[in-house]
This record gives sequence, C-alpha cells and structure tokens, in this order.
Amino acid sequence: MSLPVRRQPLAAALLASAICLGLLTGCGFSSDTGSSEGKAAAAGDGSFPVSLTNAWGRTEVKQKPVRVATVSDGDTAIALALGVVPVITPDVEDGDKVAEYKQRAIEKLGEKKLTTYDDTDGTDYEAIAAEEPDVILGVNTWDMDADYAKLSPIAPVVTFGDKKESDTLTWQERLRTAAEALGLTAKADAVIAANEKALKDASAAHLEFRGKVYTYSVVHSEQITYMSHADQDPGVFEQLGLVKHPRSKNYSADKNGVSLENLDELESDLLLMTYPFGDEGLLSASELESDKLFQSLDVVKKKHFAVVPSENTLASAVAYPDALSAPWVVENLTPILAKAVAGK
Repeated sequence: MSLPVRRQPLAAALLASAICLGLLTGCGFSSDTGSSEGKAAAAGDGSFPVSLTNAWGRTEVKQKPVRVATVSDGDTAIALALGVVPVITPDVEDGDKVAEYKQRAIEKLGEKKLTTYDDTDGTDYEAIAAEEPDVILGVNTWDMDADYAKLSPIAPVVTFGDKKESDTLTWQERLRTAAEALGLTAKADAVIAANEKALKDASAAHLEFRGKVYTYSVVHSEQITYMSHADQDPGVFEQLGLVKHPRSKNYSADKNGVSLENLDELESDLLLMTYPFGDEGLLSASELESDKLFQSLDVVKKKHFAVVPSENTLASAVAYPDALSAPWVVENLTPILAKAVAGK
C-alpha cells in the first residue's frame, strides 16, 4: 500500500507512518521525462474528451489539459514524473529545502522552482483559481472530501473513484488515473517501467543483500516502533533482496511498540533505525545507541546496524513512495545497506 502524500515535516510524516506505512514499491520517474515548454503539459497519446468516475460524481476533461494544478506533494510528483510543470502547487516544504529528487525533476523540466500557495490552513482555492488551471490533480490527498465541492467549479478535478481509495491506491494506480486525464498513459507506463528497472538493477548489483533478515524501527516521540511488521506491504527493502524477520509476525500496525526492556526484539541480521524527531524523540540517537541492552545486541556488536537518515528526506521517501523517488532512494539507500551488510 502507498499512502497519499502531503509532504509534512518529516517527524509528522513518519508518525503517521507508524499507523500505516507504505514502504517503497518501485517508485521514481522515467529517465526520459522530456522537457516542458513553459508550464505546458508534455505531448500526449490520449484522445479527448475523457470522462472519469470519481467518489463525488464524474470528471469531464473536454480537451487536452495545458495548465495543471496540484493539491498535494504526491500529485506534484505525479505531474513532474509525467513531464508536466504544475502552474501551482502547495508549499509543502514550509520554507525547508525541496527534496533533492524533486528538485532534480523540476530542473530537468527547465524550471528552478515551482509556483506555490501557502497550505498552512489547507487548500487555497483562490490561489488555484487565479492560475486558471485546465485541470486539478487530487489523486494523492486525504483532503478531497472537503475540497471537491470548492475545487470542481474552478476546473475538472481528477481524483480517486472511491473515498476509501485515498488510503489504498498504490502510487502506480494514482499515476495512471492522472495520466488518463492528461492524455499521457504511455508516459505513465514508461515511468513505472523505469522505476522497476532502477530497483531490479540495484538488486542485481548487490547480491549480498539477498536473504538477509532485517528489522526496521523508528524512534517516535512516544515509542520505538517496529515498522517492518508482517502485515506491512513489501517495499524497497524487500525489492532489494532483504526479508522480514520471522518475529515480525508478532507485530502489526496496531501493535508495534518495542519497550526499552525488550530491545532484543530488534535483533536481526541487519538492523535499520530512523530518528525523525531527533533529540525530541523518545530517545535521541546517542541515548539509544549508548543503552547497554542495545549495545549487547549481536547485530550492533557486529556492526550490521545502520541509520536511515531523516535530514535528507530519505526516511520519508522510503515511508511515502511517490512517482519520482525510486532512483534517488536506490542511489542513497544502497550504500547504507551495503556498509551495514559488510559490517563496516
């Protein structure tokens, strides 16, 4: 499962992922995204008009959209992956640096930065209307139930077919829905194929990952969370060859806390940790890693332990896959895994 993304501050994003984490399943963008002309959509392969059923009725796209607005970071990633520079997007970074893989995509399409609106209080309908979009992408948002009635008078809204799908659709399914409305279905297929290839190539290049049993845990503000539970969808770690610990069957989305007295529950061939709250988590990295029970774990003593960094958005990209991130995740994650597997 892949969660819809409004790129929150990393700590908040990973806190939500403690309840329902969509680990990466081949996300990223095609190495051939082409170029845009101004903020126009790339040439497509669809015929118009297009009629799509959604949870609130039907969306009618009468002619190929040129001006595309987005209402979430995941929707922005979809647009960029399809070679489209949105005319306006939410300012999900809130002044922070744009994720490296997203900035790469923006620059590849001939832009330095995106036109954004302040989303502190939610979707800014007036700002979107002022840009006169031909279509609004909202296939990757939790807020459409409140937004649809106010967005649909502005432009056709492309969104999911059932309200439950706000949580259940994969990023690939969201990409294909958006691509159909934009006349870019062949492009979507190419994006998906390129992402899958990035992961397959990385797996083939790192045969030492295959069969290694891993545990992935996140230090939240109120608990240490066992993220790689048995019910968790296979994601980037599994696609690179790792396998969940048999102990993972004892954990679930609703039962995922690990107490300090039971840190040996983290024992594995490979232990991966993330600290999205920094020093404001239940424990800081230095506090946990100086804990005597933690230090006594074989995986720690043998140096098969690694931190998936949060500062550069890698942990967030792993937790919240989108249509842009796979090649960048592979590029940044595989050296970390390789070093931990080798015990260096």
